[in-house]
Amino acid sequence: MDDVAFLRAQIDQDLADGVPGAVVVPPPSAPEEEVIDALVANVEAMIDADRKLPALKQLQGRIWRLGFDSGEIRGVVYDDVAKALVRWHGTGIVRSYIYSSGSREAQRLIFGNTDAHGDLRRYLSAFFDTSVGGKREPRSYYEIWQTLGVDSPSQILFLTDVYQEATAARAAGFEVLISIRPGNAPLPDDHGFQTITSFAQISV
Repeated sequence: MDDVAFLRAQIDQDLADGVPGAVVVPPPSAPEEEVIDALVANVEAMIDADRKLPALKQLQGRIWRLGFDSGEIRGVVYDDVAKALVRWHGTGIVRSYIYSSGSREAQRLIFGNTDAHGDLRRYLSAFFDTSVGGKREPRSYYEIWQTLGVDSPSQILFLTDVYQEATAARAAGFEVLISIRPGNAPLPDDHGFQTITSFAQISV
């Protein structure tokens, strides 16, 4: 389904559900400017509400692809993260995966076109997105465990900077570390997780 048709289907559903911010999109026969304005208004409302929608992710992926292909956009990865990926890959034992609310295509673009470290995809074994489920749902981590095929979910270390994601992963049996970075949302005082400030602190 093309981007506009995918968005129209989502907007129709939002209007039926009474989702705040959803506005009617004129039919394709209407002036193009009116259609674009309505689509933009809906997309901005979806973004403001931080909604993880397939239609929005597909549009994001297309925009990012155009930006990366032109060189206008580059991925930014912390130095300690890039070094850790290289180090873990070099063990021949540890495999690294990405699980993000961004689409798998967007993840490949980010890690394949970093500003300071070049193409990091060679150090990553696979990418997961919300097609396996939301990042705050334990079931999503169960699905990832089943896909990776290890004997126990405790063999998987999940790194995140979001408390709710850490809670969901731990409920699924994963080992969890919370990465403290500038701009993170504050953690509850009794969060109960081990924290790190650099991936260099992780020993494998």
